[in-house]
Amino acid sequence: MGRPVHLLFVSSLLPTENPTTGFEIANQAIIAAYRRQGIELSFAGFRRRGSGEAAASGSEAICLGDIALENAGAGRARKALWLAGALARGLPVTAAKLAGLSQLALLARLGKAGPIDGLILNSLQMPTAYPFLTEFPAIFIAHNVEHHSAEENAANAGKRATRLLYRREAHLLKRAEQRLCREAAVVHTLSAEDGAGLGLAVDPKCLPLVLTVGRRQTVDDGHRDHDIGLIGTWSWAPNRVGLDWFLGEVVPRLPGDLTVAIAGRLDGPPPATPTNVAFLGRVDDAQRFVRGSRVLALATRGGTGVQLKTIEAFEEGMPAVATPQALRGVATLPPNVDVADDPAEFAALLATRVAAERAGADIRLDGSAFAASQQKGLDAGIAAGLALFSRGLALSRSATGTDGGLQPAFVGSAN
Repeated sequence: MGRPVHLLFVSSLLPTENPTTGFEIANQAIIAAYRRQGIELSFAGFRRRGSGEAAASGSEAICLGDIALENAGAGRARKALWLAGALARGLPVTAAKLAGLSQLALLARLGKAGPIDGLILNSLQMPTAYPFLTEFPAIFIAHNVEHHSAEENAANAGKRATRLLYRREAHLLKRAEQRLCREAAVVHTLSAEDGAGLGLAVDPKCLPLVLTVGRRQTVDDGHRDHDIGLIGTWSWAPNRVGLDWFLGEVVPRLPGDLTVAIAGRLDGPPPATPTNVAFLGRVDDAQRFVRGSRVLALATRGGTGVQLKTIEAFEEGMPAVATPQALRGVATLPPNVDVADDPAEFAALLATRVAAERAGADIRLDGSAFAASQQKGLDAGIAAGLALFSRGLALSRSATGTDGGLQPAFVGSAN
């Protein structure tokens, strides 16, 4: 092309130096993969209100304002405002939270990126809040099949009003996903299963995630804080389904002398559990928590996309027992991981792994080979998507007789 491809990464939240949520950690891995391909990136998105976080992208970041997004910690008044805004705009709640800018105001902000060749639409929230974004050459990264998650939330909701709201969300999200998959030049998913979930007949260029390549590895000191560890954001409804299944179906089948530690944010007080189960809340060092477990329980029972705690566990070489749903986005299963969907079998496999570790068996592995395999797949997916995008871009330039990308002020895009 004669110059680096310049893409504007448009996301609900700007990337930060110290990502904490699964969404932010996944973004960090994807951004690193684009940069390994030599892509020049600029960024646009909101900043989490009250966080004081500095954008990882520095001067290349276009901050669209400070915003509160998470349901966890939001009061009834704020949730009511989000719902009222969604109903007034005919948008899913997840997109309505972002829809506070006019089209002209957003275009003026995005124009600060300078000439660009296209957009990376990172998840569906921004292009659903601002549908005109798909008028530009775009790569859509679907982190999840959002409408399936909403359908599961509806099925698991206890109150009729909540079920109806989730069904509304599912209907609108499905329509948004169909539009984005139809209008984007390239669609990426984080697991092969999500391609089918989005109804894609064509290969969606799956992006296996890698989290620990290039990160300093800590030598296992042999210290164990608990027998079985679970970690996740339990305030997210699909994750909570798995936690409730584990507590209700697996824990009663475990030997009483096995200790269970559960790390991660809950929405509300923790449920009543036996004395051998401890809720730790959000931990400062997730990696230390994982390494302090003899065995990890990966008890996913729903949702879509990739379970980052699964990827990180395998890159750490941790022994684990996993449900089949926890293995989305994993091509090769490490030999120290067992798979079970039946709660009795799940509990028995956990007990066996713990007993072996207690007896001195070395059941941890070097996870570097798994991490390298994931990175290879991620880079291949990004490269394939860029090749497809570049072919379309070259055809567009040939037709218009131009060598530049989109103009700094996105001239004419507001029509």
